[in-house]
Amino acid sequence: MTRHSIWIGWDPREAAAFAVAKESIERRLISPIHVRGLVQSNLRAAGLYYRPTSIRDGKLWDEISGAFCSTEFSNSRFLVPHLAKTGLALFVDCDVLARTNVEKLFKAFDMSKAVMVVKHDFQPPEGLKMDGQVQSRYARKNWSSVLLFNCDHPANKKLTVEMVNTLPGRDLHAFCWLDDDLIGELDASWNYLVGHTSPEISPDIVHFTEGTPLMPNYENCEYADEWRAELERWAAGSVAVA
Repeated sequence: MTRHSIWIGWDPREAAAFAVAKESIERRLISPIHVRGLVQSNLRAAGLYYRPTSIRDGKLWDEISGAFCSTEFSNSRFLVPHLAKTGLALFVDCDVLARTNVEKLFKAFDMSKAVMVVKHDFQPPEGLKMDGQVQSRYARKNWSSVLLFNCDHPANKKLTVEMVNTLPGRDLHAFCWLDDDLIGELDASWNYLVGHTSPEISPDIVHFTEGTPLMPNYENCEYADEWRAELERWAAGSVAVA
């Protein structure tokens, strides 16, 4: 049986979002698939992530990219094939809400492809998003926010630990190691961008890309009530009731 895995980006500033993502994914799974957090401090301790970063104006700055990173996992997500080693590996940003069993993605994967993504045409205006993070623009933006890797595809062997640590983030997010025909396309329902994707689409994965419902001005965004309900469900399952 092929081994699959699921990885969620971890950023300590978005712990509640991570809890929602993990809870909403895990409780819908039928198979025993391990859901892991992609924690930068652990990756650095293991010697797998060593990109030089600093703090500028209170925000995370990536020295190689010469740009701000909105999260700690902005570039570490590309280590997933190395970490998973084999099978299909799903990476998601922490600010997502799963509304269906994501195992459907594994079953529908086109094994001729190295990765599969929702191919957004997403060009937001530059400025700030979420908790004051910079809204940057780059090619294929948000393609990598829900990203399914075929870890056994030979083309992904080109994505080395060294590449992840030395290439500008904009090149990694543009899938510079792959020919375009190796990038498969998922239905838009698998990465529904709140406020941008057509509301006629019923989401399988909701992505609160500009801000979660705990953040000012996003309390009443699409699917906010479902997100808060999932957070409360996680909390109720984590705290003993007297």
